[in-house]
Amino acid sequence: MGKLFKRMDKPLFFATLIMCIIGLVMVFSASSISAVLQYKVSTYYFFKKQLIVMIAGFVFSFLVILRFPINKFHYLKSIMMLGIIGALAGLFFYGTLTNSVKSWYKLGLFSLQPSEFAKTIVIIYLACYFGKNLNCTKRFFFLRPLFACAIVAGLIFLQPDLGTSAIIGLTVFLMFMAVPFSKADKDVKIFKIIGTVGVLMVVGVMLFGGELLNAEQASRLTYQKPCTRYEAKTGYQVCNGMIAMNNGGLFGVGLGNSTQKYLYLPEAHTDFIFPIIVEELGSIASAGIILLYIFMLYRILRIAKRAKDLTGSLIAYGTFLTILLHLLVNFGGILALIPLTGVPVPLLSYGGSITLNTIALIFLTLRVSIESNQSRDKKIVKTSN
Repeated sequence: MGKLFKRMDKPLFFATLIMCIIGLVMVFSASSISAVLQYKVSTYYFFKKQLIVMIAGFVFSFLVILRFPINKFHYLKSIMMLGIIGALAGLFFYGTLTNSVKSWYKLGLFSLQPSEFAKTIVIIYLACYFGKNLNCTKRFFFLRPLFACAIVAGLIFLQPDLGTSAIIGLTVFLMFMAVPFSKADKDVKIFKIIGTVGVLMVVGVMLFGGELLNAEQASRLTYQKPCTRYEAKTGYQVCNGMIAMNNGGLFGVGLGNSTQKYLYLPEAHTDFIFPIIVEELGSIASAGIILLYIFMLYRILRIAKRAKDLTGSLIAYGTFLTILLHLLVNFGGILALIPLTGVPVPLLSYGGSITLNTIALIFLTLRVSIESNQSRDKKIVKTSN
């Protein structure tokens, strides 16, 4: 393990660790009131569950993910993809309905959200497929992984979970755009144009509405000027989030002293945790957290550029896109810049599945950095000999 730790991207690891600690503190602060008043459980209930999830995520990542060679995923990618499609389809029969969405399996003391793990599996599947088949001469060879990923995104959309399906769809599209296909491949050019048009159409539906959306999704499209729609579902949430951020000022009201978490802001420890952070810690500290995210994204993108092969590069790039899109969608929603879709903040928001998946993605990227450094060291030894 010492050799692995020596070769991993330590700045990314420690930045992740710091973000997890901040997340734990803020989950406790944001959930302490609602845990007692709304859920009738201990003040520490959500904090303890999040702590257990984070410890489990780090232990599993250290013992399994960091030790698992990236090239071994080539043998598992199809099984993983079929497994996640089956898990997503099974939700329609065995899933638990929560807030009008069937996204979770209730498994005793905890719930499992397959759509979160679908993000990682889609990234691995695309990275392995294009890493191995980039020079394939068969026509339309690139459609197979795109079709499989479209099935995954479609099943999540039908739950209905617009935010997660949009993030997966955009991740797949941007990864596809980043694959260095031959410039002479006309089919690829055509599908990149089709993909661009498709993304623009999806954005148009999200911004201006459409018949494909159900009532729950369509209600989220009225996102501007939330405080003039205070009684509306999204207006109420976003307006109270803005009140929290306004209360915080530059230096905040103090850790634990938020007023909006007293059931004014629903689920303050999940999707709306950042307004609580701004209220309690202030704009300056919150800007520091955003800068820490930017630093993490920079390190991940750096690993993607320095990866020893295309598979590793796409895995790191997919991780970069997933975290970035989560931040953009969440912050855009709470600021009423885009529709509110219920997307949490990675490592800060409470949530077992998203936390486990984010830690796994980051450690996959750290594994890519380890293999890249191992390859570089071997080249240096050969050159010196």
